[in-house]
Amino acid sequence: MIDMTKVLTDTPGAAKRVFLNSAGSSLMPTPVLEEVLGHLRRETEIGGYEAADEREADLEAGYGVFAELLGCRPDQVAFTDSATRSWLAALDAVPLGAGDRVLVGEVEYGGNAIALLMRAQAVGASVEVVPSDADGTFAADALAAMLDERVKLVSVVQVPTNGGVVADVRRISDAVHAATGALVLLDACQAVGQLAVDAEALDADILTGTGRKWLRAPRGTGFLVVRDRAKAILRPALADLQGGTWTGADRYLLRDDARVYELWECDNAGRLGLTAAARYLLDLGLDAVEQEVTRRAEYLRTALAAIPGVTVRDLGARKSGLVTFDVAGLAAGEVQAALARQDIAVSITRRSSTFHDMARRGLTELVRASPHYFVTEPQLDAAAEAVAELARAAGARS
Repeated sequence: MIDMTKVLTDTPGAAKRVFLNSAGSSLMPTPVLEEVLGHLRRETEIGGYEAADEREADLEAGYGVFAELLGCRPDQVAFTDSATRSWLAALDAVPLGAGDRVLVGEVEYGGNAIALLMRAQAVGASVEVVPSDADGTFAADALAAMLDERVKLVSVVQVPTNGGVVADVRRISDAVHAATGALVLLDACQAVGQLAVDAEALDADILTGTGRKWLRAPRGTGFLVVRDRAKAILRPALADLQGGTWTGADRYLLRDDARVYELWECDNAGRLGLTAAARYLLDLGLDAVEQEVTRRAEYLRTALAAIPGVTVRDLGARKSGLVTFDVAGLAAGEVQAALARQDIAVSITRRSSTFHDMARRGLTELVRASPHYFVTEPQLDAAAEAVAELARAAGARS
């Protein structure tokens, strides 16, 4: 069980508003904030190099903490400044050429899709969409029919930005690895911190994620996992003094671990905060957090679905902590603004973020609520009642 008294003490912002935007950027716990601010203060006292030297052991320990969190080895972990940086670094290292194929799901994230299309168009490869099943992710029969030796990469989003579905990653990985030598690149950006995510159990070759969302770490932090199958195939496009060593006038030697994808210059305060956030999560317990987030999301989803004029748009037999909905007669931005005036924080997901899925379902935008474990049931009730009031008012005007 999660000690809610401690959690709420560590999250003073949760008492001031109904915070339903952990899928965007969550609230840092006080111990994480103190770790970041403490290191920044130390940098002002003795300098950045010296402060980093003092915390060398703690910075190094972060790789072991994330190995425990993500079900991998410490040498398979790299730290970056964002999930996007992690994802781009991995994609850029995948050998792709003319005629090669990349498969994505209908819930592929827009930031990934743009980079994939750019890379494919540059080398003459193709990006192809695997149709969804009724649950909203890769249809097994469709995936099997599309797999062949020309497929070099399959991009999987574990939890999409526009809905509650959780992909069956292991099923997808097993199908890909049984049929091809392709790599499975898992975008776990919306999963880590709300779900137990184990790279080995999921058999994802590459995993990327961020600190700022469900993990409750500082913005500007991210992580990358490169497992052995991927390590043997990937070819890093560029490296600096962190990723390699200049051994002669025209020679260099790259690192033999995932840190080849890191840059020497980094935000050490943010990285220490990222590790503190991972420790905080591990102390709470991954299964306990997943249970509490899932329960809160289902509680809110059920309350919203009972409101006339409100349609919940989540798919999937297994659902995550993201709850998406719309209110008849109101644009998503109007709902967001009206709720913000009542100190209820939600966000908006638009077609440009998940083009294929939203277009298939005839959707252009949705309101997205994402309650973390620090949100109480009375707060969820207040949010549902506020939405009900908006729906009643919109219905009265129509």
